[in-house]
Amino acid sequence: MPIPEDVTGDEIDKDVRQELQSLPKTLADDVAKNLVMVARLIDEDPEGAYGYSRVALRLASRVAAVREAAGFAAYANQKYSEALAEFRAARRMTGTVELWPVMADCERGLGRPERALDMAGAPEVHKLDKAGQVEMRLVAAGARRDMGQLDAAIVTLQSPELASNSVQPWTARLRYAYADALLAVGREGEAREWFAKAVEADRDGSTDASDRLAELDGVEFVDALDENENEGEGEGESGNASQKDGDED
Repeated sequence: MPIPEDVTGDEIDKDVRQELQSLPKTLADDVAKNLVMVARLIDEDPEGAYGYSRVALRLASRVAAVREAAGFAAYANQKYSEALAEFRAARRMTGTVELWPVMADCERGLGRPERALDMAGAPEVHKLDKAGQVEMRLVAAGARRDMGQLDAAIVTLQSPELASNSVQPWTARLRYAYADALLAVGREGEAREWFAKAVEADRDGSTDASDRLAELDGVEFVDALDENENEGEGEGESGNASQKDGDED
């Protein structure tokens, strides 16, 4: 697959670069460039990222960082069985537990929420850092919802991290998940409160909490372009341009 001229391979994390030092220099550079492309595309073009991850995997399947990147690319494309296999391989190579939550989420994706819950109660969870433990809690709550245990999902999300007023990288997603769980059982007032709290913490737009909040408040967003077109067609037709945001959620 083509590599843009502006990609040198030096953009990768220094720890990954160190891993690649076990390879011949030319090969290491090629692998690094493909890993850069995976990271660059995984959010906007997951299929493209997946393609580059397969190239990297073909070139250096014995490098843990490559297996991990391949796992995330497969995960982004909902290829959960493949992602799980890659994450397991990376974990065997490194011996770390960082991938435990996403491995559990792969089990959910494969329709095995009970396995995800088993992983949430495993000793490995205690070895995770705070961000990893919060992620594991989110996965466990999702597994409860998969199994129709809506009240249990709410209880799972109740934690010191949820109650804290400090904003961490995971705060918006945790508050959002809690709001969504409350809404699922019909607790609209509380859900609105927590969607609002999610908006406050969502500094990088990682959730659509603002859209969900507007939807609960009955706010309609008008497409100005359509409205102008309708004005020329006569009165009473401009209301057709109104639409509620958040329909894609």
